[in-house]
Amino acid sequence: MFSFYKIFKNKNWETVVKSLFVNCEDGTNIGKLRIHKLISKLKKDLSFNISSLIINFISSESIFELNKIYLRHNYPTDIITFNYSGSHSNLDGELFISVEDAEINANRFKVSLNNEISRLVIHGILHLLNYDDKKKSNRLLMKRKENELLKRHYFV
Repeated sequence: MFSFYKIFKNKNWETVVKSLFVNCEDGTNIGKLRIHKLISKLKKDLSFNISSLIINFISSESIFELNKIYLRHNYPTDIITFNYSGSHSNLDGELFISVEDAEINANRFKVSLNNEISRLVIHGILHLLNYDDKKKSNRLLMKRKENELLKRHYFV
């Protein structure tokens, strides 16, 4: 009998999160399996479930437009997070990450692009879990949690 499970298991598909979709604009090469593995680890570490999570890797122009239209911010950003459910334990949301801004950040902070992409994904997940970075004290708490998770998963 043909077994899909054995095929997927042999190709590291056991870490794929069924309700996670990773989209890349304009053929951007992002390691989708690596993103699935990171989300799988974060689910365990931070104790949340996913109803639906979409992670979009887009251009700086696209994220600027989203920021202007939906958040009424007339400035660039590297990530935008939308929480569609309001739930902080069963996530239903969408992350938009600017690959170009991630590359700029990676060069600025002298880290790999994979490290910076992982940091942005973690940052977005923390927002979906109700972490806030508007006040300085909350921003520091969120940054500490990001760094802790990056270290735990060997990105730092």
